[in-house]
Amino acid sequence: MISPHKLYIISGERSGDLHASNLVLALKEKNSNLDFRGMGGSYSQNAGVDLAVDYSEIALMGILEVVLGFRKVLKYLSTVKADIISYQPDAIILVDYGGFNMKIAAFAKEKGIPVHYYIPPKVWAWNQKRALKLKAFTDHIYSILPFEPAFFQTYGMEVTYVGNPLFDEIKKFQKHDFFFQKNELNYQPIVALLPGSRKQEVQSMLNKMVELTGVFPGAQFVIAGVDSLDESIYLPARKAGLKVVFNQTYDLLTHAVAAVVTSGTATLETALFRVPQVVVYETSPITYFIAKRLVKIGFISLVNLIAEKEVVKELIQGEFSVQNLKKELSLILSDQVYKGQMLQGYDLIQEKLGIQKASEVTADLILASLSNNN
Repeated sequence: MISPHKLYIISGERSGDLHASNLVLALKEKNSNLDFRGMGGSYSQNAGVDLAVDYSEIALMGILEVVLGFRKVLKYLSTVKADIISYQPDAIILVDYGGFNMKIAAFAKEKGIPVHYYIPPKVWAWNQKRALKLKAFTDHIYSILPFEPAFFQTYGMEVTYVGNPLFDEIKKFQKHDFFFQKNELNYQPIVALLPGSRKQEVQSMLNKMVELTGVFPGAQFVIAGVDSLDESIYLPARKAGLKVVFNQTYDLLTHAVAAVVTSGTATLETALFRVPQVVVYETSPITYFIAKRLVKIGFISLVNLIAEKEVVKELIQGEFSVQNLKKELSLILSDQVYKGQMLQGYDLIQEKLGIQKASEVTADLILASLSNNN
């Protein structure tokens, strides 16, 4: 019997774990003789990855939080490196999670293990010379943002655009026919509140979102909760009379007429569901102060970055106020021209994203590389 190819896959937060799991499933569908080990969460584990480390043990957010948690990160870096040496994989697949995975890429290169980077670090946003390290430490890079290959080309790098993996997940989604009844919702129009999937995000964003309660009496505000966080984090919302629905974000977006969304992958998901949105973000003052001086991009949301213009309003740090939220939501809910312009922007984004089988395309490229190395 032919020994299976051993692949070590690493993701470090919820969206990366989701995309890693879909890639693993696509790889297994195309080649059943594969063995997976690595770092990730429940999505990767359910897809068949033997977890050496669960990412939830080291999930961090923001520059200040990363600095304060540095010893913890170093500990798990050592754990993963030792596990890689023990496992002796044929290749390593890194998924997003730039700070951690770049260190693993350097280690793997030193050990002569081929490195595939799926969803590379956003080096175009700040400290662009990191692209040179990416070039030195990786063998194959698979981009999910249509503007990235041109940027990397300026550094003499061949990067393959494979499409965006959100299409894979949306394609699998099946609408719940009794969403309102299941969650004991009334039939007023829904404004979806997406405060994020990490503890620090939810703690930072939720209170101002909750203050919208009662401002729009013709609508009901429903929060997209995640069960990977302790339910107590949503207590302020529940005390204010808001409903929290867990792990039903796509169902929520299917029924929403508008959304308030914490900057991240969810902004693009909301756009693909064609829900008009306002993007919000707030972090610690020190983190923001440092980021403001490092980041070299005009927008923070994926929606605006892909469109290369303002499609949705971004309320960041000091601009993220209840007053500004009310103003923007009022426009979305009552101004049909404003809403129509946003939806036209969504059409442009869909057109730019193009390819809709990211997991399959990436799986084919990885398998071809494994065959060539034999």
